[in-house]
Amino acid sequence: METALQKAGSFNCNERIKKSADFKKLFKNGKKTSILGAKLFYAENGLGKNRIGFPLPRGYGNAVQRNQSRRYSREVYRLLKTHLNTGYDMLLLLYPGNDSFSTRCVQFRLLCKKAGLLKK
Repeated sequence: METALQKAGSFNCNERIKKSADFKKLFKNGKKTSILGAKLFYAENGLGKNRIGFPLPRGYGNAVQRNQSRRYSREVYRLLKTHLNTGYDMLLLLYPGNDSFSTRCVQFRLLCKKAGLLKK
């Protein structure tokens, strides 16, 4: 049986950006902020919930490295999503380099802070 805390901290498929058109729209029309090794594209979505995608650039390692990077990103988002303002679509674009869970936490928090997405 799940508790309310576990349910609130989940990350389900309704929170993912899946359609290619949504990715293209965010890349083209979304606002962006960047730090060394990562960029965040974001725009209001009018849905009352956040959605996020994790595209990786061409040449980002092999399949194992790409999958591990996405797993780290999903877990970081899951842990920080309760601290984010709602109603945004986001794309977290990462570049090859020092890829660890702790680095990803710092990157995502800094990007959200620069973009003004963290709750006050």
